[in-house]
Amino acid sequence: MSTYRLIVTGRVQGVNFRRFVVDIAHALNYVGYVKNSADGSVEVVINSAYEEDLEFFISKLYDGSMFSDVQDVTCQKIESMIFDDFEKR
Repeated sequence: MSTYRLIVTGRVQGVNFRRFVVDIAHALNYVGYVKNSADGSVEVVINSAYEEDLEFFISKLYDGSMFSDVQDVTCQKIESMIFDDFEKR
């Protein structure tokens, strides 16, 4: 299991984007968290066993919530973290 940090930029705050990410993460049985950042982006940290699953998750992030406008998603593998669930912070 690997841990990844995703930074989502664009119009992603104030448009129910974090709720959207929580729903997708729960549907895919991911654990981790999503939170707003001070610079207007959204940070997503997840554990994923397979890169193919991660690519699908990223494609869903680009779809976004109804009023969001995702410009970019950057992905970085980080030191492993342990989570029990996926939460909105």
